[in-house]
Amino acid sequence: MRPEVLFPLFAEIRTLSGVGPRIGAAIERLAGPRFVDLLWHLPTGIVDRRFSPPIASAPDKAIVTMTVEVDRHVLPPNRRVPYRVVCHDDTGTLDLVFFNAKANYLETALPVGEKRVVSGRVERYRDRLQMTHPDRIGTPGELDAVKRVEPVYPLTAGLTPKPLGRVVAEAMSRAPDLPEWNDPAWMARNSWPGWREALAQAHAPEEEAALLPSHPARQRLAYDELLANQLTLALVRRRRRGRPGRAIAGDGNLRKRALESFGFALTAAQKAAVADIAGDMEAPDCMIRLLQGDVGSGKTVVAFLAMLAAVEAGAQAALMAPTEILARQHFATIEPVANSIGVSIALLTGRERGANRKRIYADLASGATSLAIGTHALQEEGVGFADLAFAAIDEQHRFGVDQRVALADKGRAVDVLVMTATPIPRTLTMTAYGDIDVSRLHEKPPGRPPVDTRVLPVGRLNDVIARLRRAIANGARIYWVCPIVDESETLDLAAATERHSALETLFGDRVGLLHGRMKGADKDAVMARFSAGSIDILVATTVIEVGIDVPEASVVVVERAERFGLAQLHQLRGRVGRGDRASFCLLLYGSPLTETARARLNVMRETDDGFVIAEEDLRLRGAGELLGTRQSGLPDFRLADLSAHADLLDVASDDARVIVERDAGLETPRGEALRTLLYLFERDAVVRTARSG
Repeated sequence: MRPEVLFPLFAEIRTLSGVGPRIGAAIERLAGPRFVDLLWHLPTGIVDRRFSPPIASAPDKAIVTMTVEVDRHVLPPNRRVPYRVVCHDDTGTLDLVFFNAKANYLETALPVGEKRVVSGRVERYRDRLQMTHPDRIGTPGELDAVKRVEPVYPLTAGLTPKPLGRVVAEAMSRAPDLPEWNDPAWMARNSWPGWREALAQAHAPEEEAALLPSHPARQRLAYDELLANQLTLALVRRRRRGRPGRAIAGDGNLRKRALESFGFALTAAQKAAVADIAGDMEAPDCMIRLLQGDVGSGKTVVAFLAMLAAVEAGAQAALMAPTEILARQHFATIEPVANSIGVSIALLTGRERGANRKRIYADLASGATSLAIGTHALQEEGVGFADLAFAAIDEQHRFGVDQRVALADKGRAVDVLVMTATPIPRTLTMTAYGDIDVSRLHEKPPGRPPVDTRVLPVGRLNDVIARLRRAIANGARIYWVCPIVDESETLDLAAATERHSALETLFGDRVGLLHGRMKGADKDAVMARFSAGSIDILVATTVIEVGIDVPEASVVVVERAERFGLAQLHQLRGRVGRGDRASFCLLLYGSPLTETARARLNVMRETDDGFVIAEEDLRLRGAGELLGTRQSGLPDFRLADLSAHADLLDVASDDARVIVERDAGLETPRGEALRTLLYLFERDAVVRTARSG
């Protein structure tokens, strides 16, 4: 159970008096539905209202707070002229200016002959000082309340600062004093305040420096979030490693025959990864390893050899991919080799139905099928294995944590290899997996030519079309990737359909269309025509981002490339350069470009190293958008900035490891406090795991 002291923080914001459906929906959209979400919604700026000069010496464009006496109201002769309220102090005159004003309201708020406190930005206009639409109007008794530093919070449509500030203040009033979960010596060394004081400082910054990630209050809150993340991963990993494992050691015969049938030699990086995985499988503990391979680095081969090690030991292996296209691509790569060395293999996706599906189920359950490749269909309730010993999860970021372990639960002491073709920066690897073992494939197979990347304005579309005509005449095949319109599948599809129609008028029926809403059989038919060369140009959404392998394709055009994330652009570029033909990537951008978009396109032009690109993507876009859209497998931090707090992540990882070694059940006084931390960051399930062992 969540500790009772936290109950007020997890109440719904809409239960607060004065928060109606419209404002409640806006706050929920912006920050979240509960008061605890508002604690994590920190200000991004400040307005300093402490400056209080006399009227005569107020600097132009400054934000000031003044006590003035109201002289008269000047009603406008028509709607185009503003309403003015003339005021004065001992040194001069100030005009308060209002557009589309309500006279009754202003006469009440600013009565003639009385003193009022006004705060806002002043400016000189025709030798008179004026303040347009004061931010604050109050009585002299409210001067201290107005004359302060105000936090500026991120807003959303339909939400103004005043109601948001009221709800944030309510959230802060509900924040209890909690037992300290951090090491006292570590706190003292960093001069960090307690949890509640850190929140108070973060929500009431007195200067610009208090907004920086390096400020002690912000550092402390970021560390709390990182520690909750790392402790969660450490407890989950301990539980997994605590399960009885088994050694999977084959005789190497199938792997030797497979290597002979490949017709190419493994790269040094592939050999090292194969050795790492084999060593883990031969150990008595359950393996959990991440295989990061840049585009075209040969991850599938490495995974296949690990699967064969399980088969050599008399067990079964499975490989799960997030899309049917990718699963079928893996199957097409592996099946011929598996058949040539006498290993039975099956493909299971949502498309296999009826008698065929029943046969696949039966053969997996009996052990007649040794290798299974498929989508999340492999996790379905009806799927059972005779003895699943190894599971590979491809494009792991597209699966949630629960989905990653569901396949492993189909067997006994299953060794798990998670793979990604999108290199993940080290900090993100740690936040998603903790201190997981990582193998990296830096090299590309020999003979792969570099892809010549060009960046062009979309206004040069006619030049691009002319270039494509020449390329097609020389036997090239072309991907044309349509823009992400609004993270909307419907709008993205509309963009692809429109571009397909335009290109079809120029190139005839040798233009195909591929998108995520097509039926599986239709997708296969289009891909088969493109692979065979009966289609010259394949217009597609980002459904081709991973797994599509047509060696004859040598040109990829990415329309409105500035709308894509760096790692996503790198993946799309990786669809070409897979054969021996000179390959090109044309990135078409729309104007004007933001500085971030310009930097992103420059990186694409300057390097094809996926690991360099991943680090730049993290720096430019932040952890929440590694691939251009938020991914379920990566944490979304509210308080920690991984580019600024990487050193804190390292400490949190070490701290979590020590905690689990000494107090895995979280039973000591610090352990009890750490349970509260985990509940605060909604790691409820892992607390139950720790307590149950």
